[in-house]
Amino acid sequence: MPRKQLHLNAFLMSTGHHEASWRLPESRAAANSDLEHYKNLARIAERGFLDSLFLADGPVLMGDPGRRPAAKLEPTVLLTALAGVTEHIGLIATASTSYNEPYNLARRFASLDHISGGRAGWNIVTTAGADAARNFGLDDTPLHRDRYRRAVEFVEVSTKLWDSWADDAVVADKEAGVHALADRVRSIGHTGEFFRVDGPLNVERPPQGYPLLVQAGSSEDGKDFAARYAEAVFTAQQTLEEGIAFYKDVKQRTEALGRNADGIKILPGIVPVIGDTEAEALELDAELDRLIVPEYAKRQLARTLKLDPAELDLDKELPDGLPDEDQIEGAKSRYTLVVELARRERLTVRQLIGRLGGGRGHRTFAGTAVQVADTIEHWYESGAADGFNIMPAVLPSGLEVFVDRVVPILQERGLFRTEYTGATLREHYGLPRPANRLFDPVDTSAGHTGIGLAAAAR
Repeated sequence: MPRKQLHLNAFLMSTGHHEASWRLPESRAAANSDLEHYKNLARIAERGFLDSLFLADGPVLMGDPGRRPAAKLEPTVLLTALAGVTEHIGLIATASTSYNEPYNLARRFASLDHISGGRAGWNIVTTAGADAARNFGLDDTPLHRDRYRRAVEFVEVSTKLWDSWADDAVVADKEAGVHALADRVRSIGHTGEFFRVDGPLNVERPPQGYPLLVQAGSSEDGKDFAARYAEAVFTAQQTLEEGIAFYKDVKQRTEALGRNADGIKILPGIVPVIGDTEAEALELDAELDRLIVPEYAKRQLARTLKLDPAELDLDKELPDGLPDEDQIEGAKSRYTLVVELARRERLTVRQLIGRLGGGRGHRTFAGTAVQVADTIEHWYESGAADGFNIMPAVLPSGLEVFVDRVVPILQERGLFRTEYTGATLREHYGLPRPANRLFDPVDTSAGHTGIGLAAAAR
């Protein structure tokens, strides 16, 4: 029996995930808005047979533009361009349910799925932060639970819109003069707490039925949302024990909703810094940390912790009396991860800044290609992951070395594909195409990935 294989996603971020990566001589300081840079990254990832590539996003300028390149191209637009220079790799874009409308967003993702031949994915986020809220006429971010209630309805409306065209609606009968069967295209007639949408969508049903649905929140509400809707989860776990606990928790929640636990893939983030020797990798990691500007980084940390920067001393541990998680309205799970990391390892603010500089709370690992492969295999075999969200500290070199050195080791061990065998992103992840809930009977016996079917039936 062939060995079960893991999934690998390339998380692309301008010059790399380390906040000082743009300062290296090799880096292109304007890479964040350079299409050729992203084309190159996409080709490298596809050369390594990775399942997908992923772009983070938010409707606000993220972070301090003085600290690192902060501007971003709109991801569905960028991924549409990348679809034209790739053939197989999945294309996942982040889009907020807080500051979009279901009709427009469902149309964008359906369009991307058609243009790419079934390779689109949607990373669903519930954007927090007063700075984002003020870009949309609000004084402050909606409450955490309100954002997730809106997200639930947003996804339900989006999936109804994707289902508003039957798969066999278009007949293109030139002789009869019938392009589409009118009774196979329906309004959805949705009226809910947040949205009223008639439909149908003005784009035919996507090749995948629905784009792959991805989620990245690890709060209690986030995990409940993932269990109902997500087919892949991007998560940040610092230790193997935390990874196993998260994996088990989300899988159990998924099964409790009547879904097959194999229908949701857990992909922790890892920031690999790879050298020919361990010493070389550690030196590269240290060089990047030396390039961090502490005052910029301290301001960013203070923002995460909801503190005044003056309350943080670079050479002391975090102060007592930090807010409880219940008092945090945005990025609850990341706040908890940062505080627990600092307390567990008794890090000074300067040391904590260094640990966060590479991956903002995702696990960083410096070592040889074999050591990186060993770590990935250990987490995978221990039940902490179905695969990994690869976050190179420096781009493009970090992605190149991962593809050229780590991937072959995983292939030799029978842990990763040696060629693409599917045409769509869902096929890469081993997930079925959802049935159309408006036109086709739904089979829940197989734990259909079908997007909260148990909840939708209520």
